[in-house]
Amino acid sequence: MSATAHQDLVVVITGSGQGIGRVLAQRFAREGARVIVSDIDPHACTQTAAELDTVGVPADVTQAEDCARLVEKATTLFGRLDVMVCNAGIMQLKPFLELDGSDWDRMLSVNVKGCFLSLQAAARQMLQQTPLAVGRPQGKIITMASIAGRPGAGPIAQVIPHYRASKAAVISLTQSAAMTFAPKITVNAICPGLVESDMWRRMDADWTALQGLATGEIWSQRIAGIPMGRPQSPEDIADLAGYLASPQSDYMTGQSINIDGGLMMN
Repeated sequence: MSATAHQDLVVVITGSGQGIGRVLAQRFAREGARVIVSDIDPHACTQTAAELDTVGVPADVTQAEDCARLVEKATTLFGRLDVMVCNAGIMQLKPFLELDGSDWDRMLSVNVKGCFLSLQAAARQMLQQTPLAVGRPQGKIITMASIAGRPGAGPIAQVIPHYRASKAAVISLTQSAAMTFAPKITVNAICPGLVESDMWRRMDADWTALQGLATGEIWSQRIAGIPMGRPQSPEDIADLAGYLASPQSDYMTGQSINIDGGLMMN
């Protein structure tokens, strides 16, 4: 996309103080969008916002009032909200029989309830505003799911059952929201694969420790099976997010799109 591909779009991205969300914020800002950076970590949020010369709003997506305040900040500053990216999420590796209720509570609270609350707050605003152009949606919502939420996940499934369940729930939530808000708002999910990121580096360290292997060995085994021959970069995800935020995807809603180098084909 060009440097002005998203000129003046108002875009809120949760969990954008770091990781994939930070790269998404960088991409949208570079392409002319007015970005609101948000993260539960106030320092990361403020630092990323300062680097992009934009606004940072620390928020805990598991709290409805924080999500409402985040949307309110965007509309107060810019008058509307064009794109909400529900990106905030967490990951944990733990053997199936060692998981307890608190692990499930935390995972589902952030990954599912947090997605729901930020999506809901965005939809409430978008339903009140006019489209940017006649015949276009009044807003766009992008959720961050995962191929882990799809059927079949290989050996890693035994140490991420709660994460897999949470991402399957995000896919289902995306479909429910798309049906609820069509044709005024489009809602689509991105399903990444093996992303070369801090989260996956932590996962590799945790999983290799559980398996008694050398650091990096699990990661090497996993990327060896990617048809495209390399791990995924956050920029790959930003490419798809950019498309979903553009007029070219106006007729697309309720879709959960794999972007994983061919790991999962359907």
